[in-house]
Amino acid sequence: MFGFFKKKEEKQEPAPAPVGEEYGEELKTLGAKFRPEEMSILAVTGANGFGGRRVREDGPWIATLELTAWKEEDGEEPARREKALLVALAGDKLLAYLRRRAMPDSIIQVTVRPSEDLTSFLMTELPQPVMDPEMKAILDQQKQPVSFWEQGLGTFTLNRSVGWFEAEADWLGQPVRLDFDKDEDRADCLAHFHTLMEGQQEWDQRVRAFAAEQLLELANDWEQDSAGNEEREPEEITAEQFMARMELDAVQIYGDGAFEFWFNDGDLFWGHAIHVTGSLDRGPEKAQMEG
Repeated sequence: MFGFFKKKEEKQEPAPAPVGEEYGEELKTLGAKFRPEEMSILAVTGANGFGGRRVREDGPWIATLELTAWKEEDGEEPARREKALLVALAGDKLLAYLRRRAMPDSIIQVTVRPSEDLTSFLMTELPQPVMDPEMKAILDQQKQPVSFWEQGLGTFTLNRSVGWFEAEADWLGQPVRLDFDKDEDRADCLAHFHTLMEGQQEWDQRVRAFAAEQLLELANDWEQDSAGNEEREPEEITAEQFMARMELDAVQIYGDGAFEFWFNDGDLFWGHAIHVTGSLDRGPEKAQMEG
């Protein structure tokens, strides 16, 4: 199925072997989702490189790369400016190679088998970097910064790699990052941020107190372990000390009023983050240590 390595004449990094026969069933299952005929396309890649998920433990990866525009290489129709996925079955070495081969925000040529709805493409040969005037114009526009200014909150800039708008604001005299997903309702998210910022003293106290209530016992367990490793007497951490050591890093809001507060832990959990979720209506509802 995968005729990856036909172009040998170019001087380039040696490509790893394609997925072998031991993954025949996975290859067959994946290939059944695509048309049998091949086509050559030119494509613009998104802000992130190849990612992947394991088919099974110790099995190959289903590697995927977001495409933001594509067209048939020899076709006459203009490029389709719509998202699609480039898909491949890959071992560890091939996935690493693909990540170097098809970079974020680039133009590639690749031979593929399309899905019926043309929203995904199964790669049958390695992608090649190319230059094309139409695709270059799309890429240049894609890379332009997207931002807007909101009174009382600051300038929000789109972080394309994660797909959210973010701004730096003042929270009780300290800088904090404000985030919301670009696909959420912008007006609602900004209104919720204003609510939080106008009551930041109260919200800061509520969120910290809730985190201390939920995680203080765990923090003291970690202190016991730390003291044992360092051969010293443990120091009991109080709720007030717990709250004081939390350092707010970011607040994320959603259109329905749900929120996420992210704190640096002040070494309560050896550098792990403290994550508090809840909503404007119900207040903080869950606090946990994040790895």
